[in-house]
Amino acid sequence: MRELLEAVAAGETSPEAAEAELRGYAAGEAGRFDAARRSRTGIPEGIIAEGKTPAETASLAVAAVETTGRALVTRADEAAAAETRDALADAHPAVETERDERAGTLLAALPDSEPPALDATVGVVTAGTSDAGPAGEAAVVAREMGATVERVDDVGVAGIHRLFDTLDAVREPDVLVVAAGREGALPTVVAGLVDAPVIGLPVSTGYGHGGEGEAALSGMLQSCTPLAVVNVDAGFVAGAQAGLVARAVHDARTERT
Repeated sequence: MRELLEAVAAGETSPEAAEAELRGYAAGEAGRFDAARRSRTGIPEGIIAEGKTPAETASLAVAAVETTGRALVTRADEAAAAETRDALADAHPAVETERDERAGTLLAALPDSEPPALDATVGVVTAGTSDAGPAGEAAVVAREMGATVERVDDVGVAGIHRLFDTLDAVREPDVLVVAAGREGALPTVVAGLVDAPVIGLPVSTGYGHGGEGEAALSGMLQSCTPLAVVNVDAGFVAGAQAGLVARAVHDARTERT
């Protein structure tokens, strides 16, 4: 504790960061930001904008940057993203932001803040362009956890020759997130063609009976090839699981060397 207090006195650590380290979280009017989640689990705390006001989202993002140097906002519409960018710019003029509108994510980081670097690759594969939103969220999370992310898009089973044309690229990553809507068949097919773990990400595309991702989820749960499955549109969870696998791969490679 003395080292932490000395760092605050020397201006090397902010009082907010010190408080968060001691408590494990930063408390504010908008809620409690889990500043210790990355060090505790390896997964960054995500600030989900859905269900929050833009001001609440912005407040938590500022707390994240103040305590960890980084912030990851998910499910953010343009209003939430704009207010968050403005609040971060006011509080930390040097902060850099990266917005993925389709994925609904906003990543913010101070110049001296870097994610870990893992010697492992996560592949993110989509059945169609409509699956790009949740898949993009998964990619952002895996990248924020330190993995290299490779994308293979629009290779669904309705034109399965597209998958076969890119099979070498699909087989290269250490773990795969495969996103599909409709009947959710693509992860099952991919899992039968690769020797890496496959995480099925059902997407709420499709309509009629079993629409809104229900048939995709059911199909993946009934897969005859081994794969893990997350909830409908749960890109964050899929990316986090892939990131944990990537970290295990990295650790194994590091031990061998």
